[in-house]
Amino acid sequence: MEGQEIILQNSNRIARFTVRDFAAVAFRRSRTLLFCFFGILLGSLIAAVVWPTYRAQTEIMVRRQRVDPVVTAEQNSPMVVSGTVTEEEINSEVELITSEDVLRKVALECGLDKPHSWLGTRLGSSDPERRIGKAIKNLRSSLGVDSLPKTNMIRVTYSSSNPQMAARVLSVLDDVYLQKNQEVQRTPGQFAFFDQQTQGAKAELDAAEDRLKAFPHETGTANPNLARDIALQKVNDFNASLGQTEAALAESKKKIEAMEQLSQTTPTRLTTQMRQQDDAPVLQQMKSTLLALELKRSDLASKFQPDYPPLQELDREIADTRKAIGAEKPLNDVTTDQNPASAWINAELVKTKAEVRGFEAKAEETRRLVNQTLASAGKLDTEGVEQGDLIRTAKAAEEKYLLYLHKREEARISDALDAQRILNVAVAEKPSVPSLPRESLLMYGLVGIFLAATVSAGIVFALEYFDPSFHTPAEVEAFFNRPVLAAVPDQGGVPYQVYGGSALGPAFQAPEPE
Repeated sequence: MEGQEIILQNSNRIARFTVRDFAAVAFRRSRTLLFCFFGILLGSLIAAVVWPTYRAQTEIMVRRQRVDPVVTAEQNSPMVVSGTVTEEEINSEVELITSEDVLRKVALECGLDKPHSWLGTRLGSSDPERRIGKAIKNLRSSLGVDSLPKTNMIRVTYSSSNPQMAARVLSVLDDVYLQKNQEVQRTPGQFAFFDQQTQGAKAELDAAEDRLKAFPHETGTANPNLARDIALQKVNDFNASLGQTEAALAESKKKIEAMEQLSQTTPTRLTTQMRQQDDAPVLQQMKSTLLALELKRSDLASKFQPDYPPLQELDREIADTRKAIGAEKPLNDVTTDQNPASAWINAELVKTKAEVRGFEAKAEETRRLVNQTLASAGKLDTEGVEQGDLIRTAKAAEEKYLLYLHKREEARISDALDAQRILNVAVAEKPSVPSLPRESLLMYGLVGIFLAATVSAGIVFALEYFDPSFHTPAEVEAFFNRPVLAAVPDQGGVPYQVYGGSALGPAFQAPEPE
């Protein structure tokens, strides 16, 4: 180590120092070094005893215990349920803890903006907002919020010289944070909004149902669609009946034509019996007359001559009578009766013609009924459309009412859960008043030793750096840029008497250090 050199440069001075030179500096400034070292160490120990730092802590768990439905227009609100808490959610809760609103409420409730000493009252600002801003800044600097690795926990720490104040700040922070989380996780006024919408939807539903109830009384039909279907079914039946009637009418007309043709070729009467016989009474009378005439002639012939005129007249009468009797023909007795075929044809013809009149009347009436039923079906269809609109309106109003009723119940449940502080975050570890300082006296001692050694060495080397006197031959050689011929230690308070010279100039004697 003695061969190792350190080059120091100050303006026009360049000096080379060894470890031994540093040790010489420490011995030369030993009084200053000891005063600084022990003073700083003593001050650190006194500060550790008089102003200890207490750190309280609380832990908050982020969980998936509660899942609020999303406010949408759907009947079934989408709900995303997952047991895994993401890093983004934990970071969001960390930012919420350190938000300006939370810290401001904590500072005001704990009185961190108020001075706690006479000096603070004198030196503090008179502006309340400035004091609050400074309190929030100090609170944020003393507050530690860290998410624990591989857990759903957030650790919050706060350091203060007052252990009660440290625990109180974290306790108030937990309450304010839970309230803030409750505010940001739900929509304010949600229950009131859905309650108002539910009442409006109920009024619309009542009005739609009243219109739907009054519709049958206005139209006289309870179910127009059913009545229309029945009417259309009747139309189909009437059309079927009309078709049958028209077919029967056509058949009857053809039947009349056929029967009229048959009636022209069918006789009305038929011969049932034919007999031939003489006309007995006439012949008997004629024979009696002939006999009487012959008797009279015989009587006259016995009395008179053949040329007697009455006798001749009798002969002529007798001849005529015989001629008449010879010319008499037998009588034909013919019996006839009504022709049953003709009678049946005539009866069927009359019947068929009557049926034709009936079929024509029936067809006409059926057509009238079809037209009337179609008109009624058209009216019922229009009424059915109107009733369908009323039903759809009532159905939409009912769905709207049920939707808002469901949403209002969800909002009421959310409010009840909020009132019971059932949230997705919970205070897993409540803050307690710390009984021991944050660091032990040994830790303060080690830190004080390190700080005292660093500051003392810095002060000593600063004094040495700004000291204009020479303490080593190397400083003299570097300052005058001349080789040093000899260095003689001096016991009079100056370490060396240095003499030097060169071929380029006269010898010199280094000035004594002041």
